[in-house]
Amino acid sequence: MSAMRLLAVMVVSSALAASDGSYTVAGLRLMPKRWDKQASFEKLSYYARRAAERGAEVVVTPEGFLEGYVGNEKANKDLTRDRYFAIGEPVDGEMIGRCRNLAKELGIYLVLGFAERSGDQMRNSAAVISPGGEIILKYSKSHTADDEPFNTKGREFPVTDTPFGRWGALICMDRQLPETSRILAVKGAQIILVPAWGMNNETNDIMMRTRAYENSVWVVFVHPERVLVIDPSGKITAEDGRGGDEAVLAEIRIDSRIGRGPIRHRRPEIYGEILGQAK
Repeated sequence: MSAMRLLAVMVVSSALAASDGSYTVAGLRLMPKRWDKQASFEKLSYYARRAAERGAEVVVTPEGFLEGYVGNEKANKDLTRDRYFAIGEPVDGEMIGRCRNLAKELGIYLVLGFAERSGDQMRNSAAVISPGGEIILKYSKSHTADDEPFNTKGREFPVTDTPFGRWGALICMDRQLPETSRILAVKGAQIILVPAWGMNNETNDIMMRTRAYENSVWVVFVHPERVLVIDPSGKITAEDGRGGDEAVLAEIRIDSRIGRGPIRHRRPEIYGEILGQAK
């Protein structure tokens, strides 16, 4: 058996071996205030508290929620490099610290989208903050439509183990490329978290259901105007009411459905051509 095929079998076996269990996730269908991290944090705090009171153990924000996803030049005509860097938040910054404290106070996992400033670079990032207030995963958006001129694109697809399963994250356009979610699934992700901003139509719903089905994983898609929670069979188990700011709660069950779909029958040893450029 080839090393790649052995890895695929090991990943599926790992997913199937996960102990059954369930938890409650809340996708925050919230519109942040552009260029105002304080106002966005106050809205996050209010809805995260309400979600936690309703039993949410994981709370997920949209893409770029903290500053209002201002790094996209098409959506923000007043975007300049200096202004963008000024609002960027380092991982040890004050507002990230407040978000870490919020997660710790509420005893939740908080998935936060934000414009990350790191030295002389900016990134469109998502951080997973544990109930202990620690950042246990940080992912930087790896694909754009060439509309984020000041962001450095990510190059890695990390996963992390939690008491609620193995998690990976994508951001917005990343979800449109099937390779990204497949990488996370091959690395053993059981749930893929997708903070997003653009495109929230029927095409997106179909695409998100397909990503869940083809990888046999849970998908949690969170957009300022759309929330979807999708099980490993591609079924939508919860969605927003299409009516403004709200927290959408859903139960996620880590069970033997994960890894049971088409991914179980992959033949990675014959997929070399996928590495070529599209013609």
